[in-house]
Amino acid sequence: MEESVKQLIKFVVETFAENKQDVEYVINENENCTEVTVLLNPSDMGKVIGKQGKIAKALRTLVSASTPRGAKRCTVEIKEKV
Repeated sequence: MEESVKQLIKFVVETFAENKQDVEYVINENENCTEVTVLLNPSDMGKVIGKQGKIAKALRTLVSASTPRGAKRCTVEIKEKV
């Protein structure tokens, strides 16, 4: 995974999350796709996802646009920390 894509995800998530120290990033590399799972406190879920999922959708759009052509596809999933 490109380091710049990881930094982009981290920047956007931590801009909206109040508990920045509790955010975790789990990266799973597959053959043709990289899956980034963002684990958040329950109180930060709504702030990071946004109304009707607009922030999450914009984050996914930014990630797909910033992934270099010919590189692995990257998906972002936002989950609540258990």
